Amino acid sequence: MRPEAATLMLEVVGLECRRGDRRLFSGLGLTLEAGTLLHVRGRNGSGKTTLLRTLCGLFAPDAGEVRWRGESIRDLGDEYRRDLLYFGHLNGIKGELTGIENLAIAATLDGDRVATADIWTALERIGLAGFEDLPTRMLSQGQKKRVALARLMLSRAKLWVLDEPFTALDVDAVSLLQGLIAGHVAGGGLTVLTTHQEVPLTSGQVARLDLGS
Repeated sequence: MRPEAATLMLEVVGLECRRGDRRLFSGLGLTLEAGTLLHVRGRNGSGKTTLLRTLCGLFAPDAGEVRWRGESIRDLGDEYRRDLLYFGHLNGIKGELTGIENLAIAATLDGDRVATADIWTALERIGLAGFEDLPTRMLSQGQKKRVALARLMLSRAKLWVLDEPFTALDVDAVSLLQGLIAGHVAGGGLTVLTTHQEVPLTSGQVARLDLGS
């Protein structure tokens, strides 16, 4: 590991991704230090989701690589995934399970030891008091989104990758999520996100990447 890797968390080197015969982006490079939020911007179809999935190791680039703390994420494998929390377009919520059960399973898969009392507290804080032990198929789309976002309160991951996290949230939930992101960044974490909504993301260090410009 290189000496500067303690602060240099995420690197993208010469990244190229294609969708079929269409090149979304090429020669993409960036470096992000601890305590940074990266806002990825661009029109629909510019490759924002593809980039986020590539950063998570869920999509193999056509060229280049992603590095975490100076090491290729391909080589790090599970070690990288333990430092990562990905929130995509699908909430990953199982309808037959309650919010409590969904979050307990998610914490186990993330490798986090989370007390049941902490899960109840997270759901109450996210605005789901009284709905914690209902099957999530009975919840509204916005409430399901809140269950998924409660993972942010329980996760110990250093890197959050969030694809349109504000969609389907009301004003109170948007405000809470903004606070969670700001707190994560202020604590030395790193957040990469996309959003079409105009929200004041954080008062900390904000980097911006425009795709397709």
